[in-house]
Amino acid sequence: MPVIHFNGISKRFGDNVVIREFEAEVPDQEFLVLLGPSGCGKSTMLRMIAGLTDITSGELRLDGELVNEKTPKQRNVAFVFQSYALYPHMSVRANIAFPLVMDRFRWWHHIPFVNGFVKRAIMRDPQVAAKVAEVAEMLELTDYLDRRPRALSGGQRQRVAVARALVREPSIYLLDEPLSNLDAKLRTQMRAEISALYQRVGKSFVYVTHDQVEAMTMGTKIIVLNGGVVQQYGTPKEIYDRPANTFVARFIGSPAMNLIPAEAAAGTVRVESGGALELPASDPDRAPQDGALTLGVRAEKVRIRPASEGGPGLEGHVTMVEHLGAETIVGFKFGPAAASGEVGAAASRDLHYARIPGDVVFDFNEPCRIELDLTGASWFDPESGERITGAPVPA
Repeated sequence: MPVIHFNGISKRFGDNVVIREFEAEVPDQEFLVLLGPSGCGKSTMLRMIAGLTDITSGELRLDGELVNEKTPKQRNVAFVFQSYALYPHMSVRANIAFPLVMDRFRWWHHIPFVNGFVKRAIMRDPQVAAKVAEVAEMLELTDYLDRRPRALSGGQRQRVAVARALVREPSIYLLDEPLSNLDAKLRTQMRAEISALYQRVGKSFVYVTHDQVEAMTMGTKIIVLNGGVVQQYGTPKEIYDRPANTFVARFIGSPAMNLIPAEAAAGTVRVESGGALELPASDPDRAPQDGALTLGVRAEKVRIRPASEGGPGLEGHVTMVEHLGAETIVGFKFGPAAASGEVGAAASRDLHYARIPGDVVFDFNEPCRIELDLTGASWFDPESGERITGAPVPA
């Protein structure tokens, strides 16, 4: 159960740089999630850990041992592919047992007629049969062992792919977007099953996804990637509460963090609408620098009410309402509504969000008053997008 150390890992395909000097150290028994948009290098990184893709430069070490030149078998890892990669002509039992069968295979077993006889003999071995039965019971596949993959649902096929990885008892489990082919309800179920499996086996998991919900609910540590560059490495809470830059702030959270142009001076912040906000008096030492800033506030820290109720707050208007049952997501813009309304790209430009109880009702273009809770707010440099050191941190 190794510590994974990425030391300046890079990968190029010709002139195309996919991974740029990737640096991270992942402790033993972590559930590490590689998170980022499509094409950012997540799957390439996973395949380099597995030994399926060569490393262009840098060092990959498992428990301090350099593994750049080692084969996938020598690294003792198990890989769960996005497409399941089950053998359609084999039963579920044979698919699960396949890694154990191949571990015992010798070159002369490939001779015609000998091949089939040896495979059946290995599968009847009491140790192999017992291990397959144990893993099948763990993943509730016992009743399906004699079926072919085509007779299974998507979730059942996914469990077979995971069972095939489990049966070898590897030191690291690598999963490449294993839930992307499932419907929403089944994804929720499989997230819970994989998380429970991680707790039971007590091994390191490396999981690739572009779905932030999967990352936040399953991972103990997350590496956020963009363009092959590590944007942030930390726990889900650290990444959600203290994004390292505006890319992470926009990518993590549903809805994304509100990023509001602002100007700070003398303990107050003036936002784009012209309204002024006082910084929390209880945290004077954490006030941001004076000058232009980007203020980051999560949707749950925004309070919004109809302008007809009066009271303090910044002037705004409602541009979008999404009822989600127990809660409602309200999209708003600062300032009065345009007389002619907005369509196309203009409708989504400078749009911010508030998360409110589900029984609150707003109409489109309704004037509103907006209050921002700046406790634990994030502050970013408007030019670089990087988090400002010394900015307020969550209590």
